[in-house]
Amino acid sequence: MIKIEKVSKDFDEITAVNRVSMEIEEGNVFGLLGTNGAGKSTLLRMVAGILRQDEGEITIDDLKVYDNPKAKSRIFFVSDTPYFFANATPLDMEAYLANQYTDFDKVKFAEFLKTFALEPDRKINTYSKGMKRQLALLLGICSGTKYLLCDESFDGLDPVMRQSVKSIFAREMDERGLTPVIASHNLRELEDICDHVGLLHRGGVLLSKDLEDMKLNIQRVQCVFSSDDEEKKISEGLDVVKDDRSGSLHVYTIRGTREEIEKAFDGVATVFREVLPLSLEEIFISETEVAGYDIKKLILG
Repeated sequence: MIKIEKVSKDFDEITAVNRVSMEIEEGNVFGLLGTNGAGKSTLLRMVAGILRQDEGEITIDDLKVYDNPKAKSRIFFVSDTPYFFANATPLDMEAYLANQYTDFDKVKFAEFLKTFALEPDRKINTYSKGMKRQLALLLGICSGTKYLLCDESFDGLDPVMRQSVKSIFAREMDERGLTPVIASHNLRELEDICDHVGLLHRGGVLLSKDLEDMKLNIQRVQCVFSSDDEEKKISEGLDVVKDDRSGSLHVYTIRGTREEIEKAFDGVATVFREVLPLSLEEIFISETEVAGYDIKKLILG
């Protein structure tokens, strides 16, 4: 498990990360969302032990990260701008990383290069942006580390390649317990792969929640009440996040399970009623609007 406790980081007068606390469970895909400048890259670099936090503590499997080779051996960090040695080929990077990571899988790496049509002897500086990102991800996967930190790593990948990488993640999680942490500025890139999402904004955490719990514990209800008195019963008895009204039609966003909400409505006289699930995008919009933010401007593009 990765534990981040009240972590802060300043650069001169700029606060990049402000007292962030969250936990990243093993065997889950953790999505770290936020706009450019939200603090995602800085936070990942501190988790990887590249930067030292000014305040707070970061541990990986109860080991402090910074200046700790044992902890760092469990992490591979894929930067948003992948770095490769000058004039290096994929085989050169393999040789270097195999010395750094004792569990580096050369056989698997060779298979991946063939699958993704990446020439092993070709100089990486002649690769396209997307090819470089693919290579960086494959090197990280083959390193054999327990945790793989990906900073905007899906940016620049076409849909087919993105889906291929996600499939590899799923297989590695099943076979050896890989825990990917994926930072992105776009929710739509993560909603079909992540188990848990943390949302950063201006260096702080707006929310950090399990996606399945979020989907199960917030619903949309469309209804028409038989009278104003019946409407008041719902307002008093449920956790109503939002009520959009058009004439006599109410469209509620309500926190609670479907069963809890239907039970509450069973005691209320309605002319029409329908309980509907929300998409992940709609859930995030609701959660952040309550906190006073417009997520549509933050991470939906």
